[in-house]
Amino acid sequence: MTLKQKFSDQDLDRIKAAVKQAEDRISGEIVPVIVERSGQYTLANYRSALLAAAFTFVITIIFDRYIVADASYALYYDPLFVFVVVALGGILGGLLPNYVGGLKRMLVGQVQLDYATRQRAENVFLEEEVFNTRHRTGIMIFISFFEHEVIVIADRGISKVVEQKQWDKIVAGLIGSIRAGKIVDGMETAIKRCGEILLEKGFHKTDDDINELRDDLRIDQ
Repeated sequence: MTLKQKFSDQDLDRIKAAVKQAEDRISGEIVPVIVERSGQYTLANYRSALLAAAFTFVITIIFDRYIVADASYALYYDPLFVFVVVALGGILGGLLPNYVGGLKRMLVGQVQLDYATRQRAENVFLEEEVFNTRHRTGIMIFISFFEHEVIVIADRGISKVVEQKQWDKIVAGLIGSIRAGKIVDGMETAIKRCGEILLEKGFHKTDDDINELRDDLRIDQ
């Protein structure tokens, strides 16, 4: 199932309506974004291949020394045979992270996951032109599924007057909703809270305000 297939038309309409409702009272733009993953992490495949090859080699040695004691099994003493077995083990190990997301995350490490997610979020912020508002009052709510991470980025017109802990609370609440399988509910709550924060900080809608960025959810594989 692709990322887009995880959201029904009704889900997308709910998120779009939440953005529209939040923006009706504020001088700001809220942009929700969801991506499948923020990086390819081929390093995990290499690490898995090396570990699998080493494991296969150790198992081959144990099998040769302690299980196959009969010298008639000469095949096990052939270096070419050992090489082929270890190479196959490495190849299979290298492919395994592509099918086991938890293994790939473990082999990559949290530091690299955080870095890749932050980089992808900043790139999307530019690609979606969240910065391109008259008063620099754009907010992006960014979700990266594979990494299990949420990032809220506010443009400088907002970030200079809103403390980071406000965004951290939104992130924590949205992560909790995602873990509970209520991502759309979580998105609606997060979007609503972003609107409330802007109202609290005086970003009221004026008569000449226009909708500068579209309201729908951006989904990228």
